Amino acid sequence: MSQNRPKSHQVALRKAVAKQIDDVLAGIRVPDLPYPAGKLAPESVSDWQPLLFSCWKEQRNERVTHVLRSVQRDWSVRQINAAYVADRIMDVFLKTSGLHSQIIQRIARLRFYLAWRMNLDGNYAFSDTLLNWLDSLQEWRGWSDSGGRSSKALLDQLDALVVAVSAAFETGTTDTVSAFCQQWQEDSLRRNAQAGKLRQRLLVTEQGAARQRRADQTSRALIGRALQGRKLPQPVLHFIFDHWQKLLKQAVWDSGVNGETCRHGSKLLEWLVWVGDPSLSDKDRNRLYHVGEQIGDRLLDVWSRVFDHPLTPNALAGIGTVMMSRLRGESPELVEALSDQTSFSWSGSWLSFEVPKQADFQALENSWFVEGEGATEQRRYFCALLEDTAEILWTNGTGVKLGLQPWDAFCEAKTAGSIRPLPAQTPFGEVLAGTVELLARAFEKQRKQREQAAEAARARADELRREREAQALKRREAEAARQEILDRERQETESKRLADEQAEQDRLYREKTALAQKHVDNINLGGWILEVSDQPETEGTRLKLAVRTNASRKLIFVDRLGLNRREFQEEDLVLAIVEERIRVLGSAAEFDDTLSRVVGRIRVGRK
Repeated sequence: MSQNRPKSHQVALRKAVAKQIDDVLAGIRVPDLPYPAGKLAPESVSDWQPLLFSCWKEQRNERVTHVLRSVQRDWSVRQINAAYVADRIMDVFLKTSGLHSQIIQRIARLRFYLAWRMNLDGNYAFSDTLLNWLDSLQEWRGWSDSGGRSSKALLDQLDALVVAVSAAFETGTTDTVSAFCQQWQEDSLRRNAQAGKLRQRLLVTEQGAARQRRADQTSRALIGRALQGRKLPQPVLHFIFDHWQKLLKQAVWDSGVNGETCRHGSKLLEWLVWVGDPSLSDKDRNRLYHVGEQIGDRLLDVWSRVFDHPLTPNALAGIGTVMMSRLRGESPELVEALSDQTSFSWSGSWLSFEVPKQADFQALENSWFVEGEGATEQRRYFCALLEDTAEILWTNGTGVKLGLQPWDAFCEAKTAGSIRPLPAQTPFGEVLAGTVELLARAFEKQRKQREQAAEAARARADELRREREAQALKRREAEAARQEILDRERQETESKRLADEQAEQDRLYREKTALAQKHVDNINLGGWILEVSDQPETEGTRLKLAVRTNASRKLIFVDRLGLNRREFQEEDLVLAIVEERIRVLGSAAEFDDTLSRVVGRIRVGRK
C-alpha cells in the first residue's frame, strides 16, 4: 500500500472549494428535479432522515435524487440540492477513483450520509477527518477480491463502516463516523509499516531463490546441452547427475556462467562426455590416453575450488573403471543419456540468458497492474524484477507474494492487453474540489442569468408601468377633453338658458314696468296706494294721491288724515310698484289681476 498522505496545501484547497458548497446548496437549480412550487415553511418540509437511514441500512446503490422522486413528499430546495451534490460527487468518484468496483460501490453509498449531513451542516459535512480518510482509500487501489485474509480484512472494515454510519443516523451526530475514520487511519499506519517490512523481506528471499533457480537451471542447461543425443556408460551418468551437476550449480551461484570455475567445470563435463562416448573418442586414441591420464586430477582440482570438502574416492571410482575399459580398447555398455524415462528437464535458453535493460523495467517497478475484467479483475503490484531470472515478483497491497512471471511473458501479455497498468486514480479530495468547482461555476452562471432575468423583468415592468401610465394619461387627457367639451356644451347650454331666462325676465320686467307705468299714469287724485311693510306681521300703510306735478313728474301722497306726507318721483314709484313695495289700490280689478299675473311670471322665471 502507498503511504502517501494528502498534502497540507491540498487540504487547504479542498476546504476553500468546499465552502462553495453552501452557495450551490442554496442557489443552484437542476432541471427535472422535484423542487417545490414555492418556498416551504420550515414545519412543512418533510423529514428525510428515516428514508435515508433505511436506504443506508439496506445498502442500496440508488441515487438519492431517485429515492426522493420515488416518494410523494414535500422536500425543500436545500434537501434536493444536497441530494444532487452528493450524487454528483459520488458518481464522479465511482468513475475516476481507480479503486476496485466492489470497494467504490460500497463507499459510494455514503451519498445518503453526505446528503443528510450537507442539508444540516453545509460544507462542514466534509470534515478534515472524513476527507483524510476518504483520500487514504487510495492505499487500497491494489485490492482485489481474492478471498484471502487481507482481502477479507478490508471487507470487515467496510462492514464496520456500515455500523458507524448507522449509529450516526440513529444519534443524529457524526461522532461515530469520526471515530471510525480515526481508527482506520491508525490501523493504516500500522498496516503500511508491516506491509513495507513484509515486502522487503519477501524481496530479499525471492532474490536469493531467483539466484538459486538461475544456478540450477543454468547447470541443467549445461548438462542437457552436453548430454543431448548421447549414449554414455552408466557410471559416467551417475557421476554427472550425482556430483558434477552440484558443482556446476555452485559455480554458477558463486561467479556466474561466465566465471572461470564455471568455464572449467563445463569444459570437464564435455571431456567426460567425449571420453564416455566411443563414437567421439575412438577416433583419436592418443588424445584419449592423454585425457584419461589427466581427467581425474582435474576433476579433483575444480572440485576443491568450489567446495571446502573433498570429493569422495567412491565418486570417482566409476569414472576410473570406465577409463580403464576405454584405454584397453573395450566398448562399455552404453545407455541413453537423456531418455524419456528420466525426469531431467532443461532449457537451452538459460545459456543465452540476458537481463532486460534497466530502462525497460525500472519505470514499471513499484507500479500497479490489472489483469482481467469485471468480477474476475485482479490487481497486482510490480514489486521488483528479479534480475537473476528476469522474473517479475508480483505482490498484493499487504506485501504478500502473488506469484512470479517471466519478463518476456509479461511483455507479451502487456502488448496483447491482457495485463495493463492501473488507470490514473483520483483521490476523493480532488473529486470533491473539481465537482464543487464545476457546480459553483454552474451556480454562478445561473445566478447571473437570474439577475439578468430579474433586471429584464424589472425593465419590462418599468416599461409596462410607463405604458400603463402613458395609457392612463392618454385616457385622462381624453376624458379631460371630453369633459371639457361636455362642460363647454353645458356652459353654452346654461349660458343660453340664462340668456333666455334673462331675456324673458327682461321682457317680463319691461311688461311689468310698462304695466306699473300705466297704472301710475292712471292714478288720479284721491287714488290710493299701499306701502307694504318690511315686517310680515305689520300691516302696510295706505296712502292717497294728493298732488301730481306733471312738470317735475312728482307725486305726493298722504294718509287718511292728510298727514305723513310722502313724495315719489314717477320713475321711483314705478320701480317700487314693480318691486312690490307699493301696491296701487284702485276700483279697477283689472290692475290687480294683471299685476298678479306679471308678478307670478317673474317669480316663476327666477326659480
